[in-house]
Amino acid sequence: MSSRPLRLAYVGFALLGSAVLGAYLHDLRHPAAARPAAAARTAEPTAATIAPVVPPLTPAVTLKDLDGKSHALADWQGKALVINFWATWCAPCRREIPLLNRIRRDYAAKSVEVVGIAVDFADDVRAFTREFPISYPLLVGEEDGLEAARAFGVATLAFPFTAFTDRRGRLITLHVGELHPGQAEAILGIIARIDSGELTPESARAQLEAALEALPKPAESGKTHGES
Repeated sequence: MSSRPLRLAYVGFALLGSAVLGAYLHDLRHPAAARPAAAARTAEPTAATIAPVVPPLTPAVTLKDLDGKSHALADWQGKALVINFWATWCAPCRREIPLLNRIRRDYAAKSVEVVGIAVDFADDVRAFTREFPISYPLLVGEEDGLEAARAFGVATLAFPFTAFTDRRGRLITLHVGELHPGQAEAILGIIARIDSGELTPESARAQLEAALEALPKPAESGKTHGES
């Protein structure tokens, strides 16, 4: 398989990433169809155009691990998933890894699993993990990773981004940008209440937005886009 298309895509991400992520961070919390009132407050057409259309269920994605074995996201059926899209050359992605390792450790007993999807070359990921250990399951997409990202509704890519699901495989929210501890705890707390039956995804949406808005603003942060 030629590496040229993926390398060209990486160049595009590097050039477009700042602009795309800046538009994401403006004021978008949910897809326009799910929140027409909020969408009406967003005057910038560029931000509205690139907002991800989050699917209601976890996409049927199958990718290989570093040993070449194929895994479907459905392999983790029955667990709430934290699905992190990243690349070795992405500085915010690298900064997230200790937090994702910690989530995997601290939430394992609560039926939460972290799955990393590297949109990168397998050899680069393999070399990276020798220096920076990753304790959670790791899949490598190369060109297939681009299609996996699009399946999650992210057509114009800016790394990192993280999808959160409940135990029933419903995609609850999509966080675009670097994930910070308070944000992860707030999202996972809401998802735990969905899994316990206390909240539906629909009723959780407003509570999730309020919980995230109440957090101190980190220096670099993403917005979340929810969908039942």
